[in-house]
Amino acid sequence: MTVPRDEHARTLAFAEIALNQIRALAEPATPRNFAVWYHYATGYNPALNRAINQALEDKRVLADADLEQIYDTYIATTQVSDSVDTVGSRVLDEIKQVLAMIDAASGSTTSYSESLADASAKLAATSDRDTLRAVIERLIEGTREMEVHNRKLEASLSTSKQEIEQLQENLAVVRTESQTDALTGLANRKLFDNALIKAIAEAKAKGEPLSLLMADVDYFKLFNDKFGHQTGDQVLRLVAQAMKQNVNSEHVAARYGGEEFVIALPKTVLRSAIAVADQIRRAVMAKELMKRSSGERLGRVTLSVGVALLRAADTPQSLVGRADKCLYAAKRNGRNRVICETDPAAGQAGSAGLVNARVA
Repeated sequence: MTVPRDEHARTLAFAEIALNQIRALAEPATPRNFAVWYHYATGYNPALNRAINQALEDKRVLADADLEQIYDTYIATTQVSDSVDTVGSRVLDEIKQVLAMIDAASGSTTSYSESLADASAKLAATSDRDTLRAVIERLIEGTREMEVHNRKLEASLSTSKQEIEQLQENLAVVRTESQTDALTGLANRKLFDNALIKAIAEAKAKGEPLSLLMADVDYFKLFNDKFGHQTGDQVLRLVAQAMKQNVNSEHVAARYGGEEFVIALPKTVLRSAIAVADQIRRAVMAKELMKRSSGERLGRVTLSVGVALLRAADTPQSLVGRADKCLYAAKRNGRNRVICETDPAAGQAGSAGLVNARVA
């Protein structure tokens, strides 16, 4: 397929604008970042452009977490929607074909029934041997044709059934991808937010405890800048693996954004949640990282974790906010530690203006 010259030039111009933005902001030229700035250059997604312009106005720079959130919100969700629409369209096509086959089968059955009725009438009205033979032969021929038609219909329906089953599997994959962080395999922010709303409602209805962990990789930006984004991705996968190994099926672990992670623990009191948090922290700290390409030892990374327990008047935002305060209290008090909201250090850090000061 030949691309029109003006379209070729136009898309290259958009690509050049995107690369210039990446250079100007000294960002990694990853496919995700290029996609964000390419969409920005085209102007086809006004909501994305407004989000970027607002972020630049507020911060003058876009952090990796900002770009990730913009990509997830304005690009990835569109891609998932397109995939769902495509699969859904194919399912509808298959259903239409099945209905057409059923209509055809219904017509054939009606015709065959009419033939049987006609033959029955002729058999009742005659005793001539030759006439009887001719009627019976027509019945036999009609029955054979009906058998052939039914076999073809059965084969077609079987093929359509397999195709629809495959499409259902594809749709399940798309649904899973829409709820999963591609890098870590944990739940994404959208899935977690919805799961937390349901978990809080259920905990309040049943009078059960619910704890929340918020974890952040210590000095992640320095580590990322020193060893590169691929190694940074390795760190994030390490944290995710530690979480998967220390939570059960009722817990919801998610990548909240950038190097920040969160876990909702239904039916879990504060003391038990602290134990889970410390298990995860120790698991991460115990793993020494190595650069795969050279075998170079890169050292160890640590986590700071904040833990909060659901209160009767809590909303999802207030519960996350308290866990977040505890997390940054852990940062302020030396990192590589777990602090819960009943810890005196959490209150001291909060009164010192912790919420307004983000630390690595």
